[in-house]
Amino acid sequence: MAQITLKNLAHSYHANPRGEQDFALKEMDHVWQDGGAYALLGSSGCGKTTLLNIISGLLKPSQGRVLFGDRDVTEAETAERNIAQVFQFPVVYDTMTVRDNLAFPLRNRGKDAAYIKARVSQIAAMIGMEAMLDRKARGLTADAKQKISLGRGMVREDVNAILFDEPLTVIDPHMKWELRTQLKQLHREFGHTMIYVTHDQTEALTFADKVVVMYDGRVVQMGTPEELFETPAHTFVGYFIGSPGMNLLDAEISGGAARVNGAVVPLAGSYGPVAGRTQIGIRPEYCLLTEGGGLPIAIRRVEDVGRHRIIRGEVAGTPVNVIAPEGMPVGATMTHVRFAPERINVYADDWRIAPTGTRGAA
Repeated sequence: MAQITLKNLAHSYHANPRGEQDFALKEMDHVWQDGGAYALLGSSGCGKTTLLNIISGLLKPSQGRVLFGDRDVTEAETAERNIAQVFQFPVVYDTMTVRDNLAFPLRNRGKDAAYIKARVSQIAAMIGMEAMLDRKARGLTADAKQKISLGRGMVREDVNAILFDEPLTVIDPHMKWELRTQLKQLHREFGHTMIYVTHDQTEALTFADKVVVMYDGRVVQMGTPEELFETPAHTFVGYFIGSPGMNLLDAEISGGAARVNGAVVPLAGSYGPVAGRTQIGIRPEYCLLTEGGGLPIAIRRVEDVGRHRIIRGEVAGTPVNVIAPEGMPVGATMTHVRFAPERINVYADDWRIAPTGTRGAA
């Protein structure tokens, strides 16, 4: 295993980039701890795969360095980095049995037969393929082949890191949950450094100890699932994490209050002068419909999803969602919405600021 350090890293696919807009990855400095389970999360085109390819050695960065532990591997080929990779679509040897596919990385490194047999059995049990070990890979379903690919990526115990690039795309939903659980169990048992690329927040939040959220070529926040939910460092994190995502309302910030379309919203802390476009963010879980007090809301529709209802409404022309527990009345008399002050985040030009007025760090 290895600590992965990114120093002044940036990448452009242009031969002569003229400015920041030409960079697929904007300059970044990050440390990924040895033995950590990380998820790289973001929408398509945000730079996730570019960053993963730089870490793996499939792509050389335009600037900056990549270190595994104390070793600079920026110029090292993929084979020299001692990593395992699992890609979006399964990569298996159709003419080999499942057993031989799983054993291939170990045989390639000269491991003894007894170790290979034990390790293959262990991984086969983890991916639920013990009964298929002697079947040829040809003819197996796409999700079975991807399980082989996952198993082959995890069969080695001596790798610096295991990199997963959207590995569960072709797996059915029930199996996705099982495999994520098994990956977490493997991480607890063996402590590999794991980096898991996905655009699915459920995959990211259930797999990772820390989620790395990317937006427009930048890492906008690296944190635990709780940190991303409660204190999003950037409005994109608030919008992207959660279902529905965070409500965002343009507001004027003054001291311990925000003013939204003329109405005062109390804040838990006090803020100094705030420059730029200012907004408040509040999760739907921390909004409460009332018969009076708070902000006027026009309810457009109510969606019952079983354990709770999602109220879709508008405040001063801006969409606002409220999550209401089952049994809570939602009727014509509910004309206002109130926000829990201690759950409100304040943003200036999309970045969270602390009550002292200091701009939040990504």
